[in-house]
Amino acid sequence: MKEVLVKKQEEVAKVSEKFKSSAAVVAFKYQGLTVKRFQELRRELRAAGVEVAVIKNNISARAAKDNGYGEDFTDALTGPIALAFAKEDVVAPAKILFKQYGVEGNTLEVVKGIVDGDIYDFDQLKQLSVLPSYETLLTQLAAGMLGTVSQLAIGLNMLVEKGQEAQA
Repeated sequence: MKEVLVKKQEEVAKVSEKFKSSAAVVAFKYQGLTVKRFQELRRELRAAGVEVAVIKNNISARAAKDNGYGEDFTDALTGPIALAFAKEDVVAPAKILFKQYGVEGNTLEVVKGIVDGDIYDFDQLKQLSVLPSYETLLTQLAAGMLGTVSQLAIGLNMLVEKGQEAQA
């Protein structure tokens, strides 16, 4: 009996560490997916740096509570639930899961998530899923700044040229 308890405590500690080290955690129901489709989804998530784990709900709930996520998150842990743990890109799990969710006839259901320590419901995760990735946002910011700087340079150049024409 004591061995079983120690083993469960070790499992909770492992899952708790996953919660701590993840920038985002998304809980989703996968019950209607075929094994092949679930494996494809796992591969796609893995390629984006997201780990998918199917963990007993009581272990996940204890680990979530250990990390300060009380009933707000653990109430989503009913039935067959998989958890997607993202270490860096907080948008990736929501983006990929909602892309799959939107496919007609697909029974994947996003339930709840944790993003940077805040609990997100279905609607908030859906909004997050339409955001561009971090790299894309940085590229857009750089492009916007570059455009502004180049316009400034053109304007200054025109002023210098007009000043030279006025002196001539």
